[in-house]
Amino acid sequence: MRLLLVEDHVPLADELLATLARQGYAVDWLADGRDAAVQGASEPYDLIILDLGLPGRPGLDVLREWRGLGLVTPVLILTARGSWAERIDGLKAGADDYLTKPFHPEELLLRIQALLRRARGLANQSQLEVAGLTLDEARQCVQQDGKDVDLTSAEFRLLRYFMLHPGQLLSKSHLAEHLYDGETERDSNVIEVHINHLRRKLGREIIETRRGQGYRYTGTAGGAAR
Repeated sequence: MRLLLVEDHVPLADELLATLARQGYAVDWLADGRDAAVQGASEPYDLIILDLGLPGRPGLDVLREWRGLGLVTPVLILTARGSWAERIDGLKAGADDYLTKPFHPEELLLRIQALLRRARGLANQSQLEVAGLTLDEARQCVQQDGKDVDLTSAEFRLLRYFMLHPGQLLSKSHLAEHLYDGETERDSNVIEVHINHLRRKLGREIIETRRGQGYRYTGTAGGAAR
């Protein structure tokens, strides 16, 4: 999942970037509201973390512009101010959730997970459970038939994206846009390698190939060849 972090406090941004990277998120970081307004509207982010007190343009102005353009990406607001009036203003502007500084990194991660699931119609789940698999995001492994299956970090990121988009046809280029940040070279052939690894671990039927179109997570887990 590709996230945009808009935060001008460098020590906090560095901490969040490290935390989010450990959890398998590809994150682009901006510190200026003017840059955020442009990039947030033009890049295919799965979620945006937006501070309100930004140089260049206030966060609420940026959020109002995004929503006015029809951007439906979930937005989690960060703020050092805890007033009810500001929370109401943010929700009216189109925020999906609010987190007041200081906060524990684990709370941020849980809120991100909840927003991503809600955006895909999976809000009632405490864990990501789709078509026979249960993804443990804290341990970055998956359960199949009641047994843990270990994943590499790349396999975990890819499987999480598939499970959040079950039944949807996803091209290699689409997957690359959402699994890598803006600074990473995107190699669609590497994605194919990771898909083959997932099939070996979870069963070939778990991900369907559509020639010339892409891949589709079916979750028809018939048992992997071990």
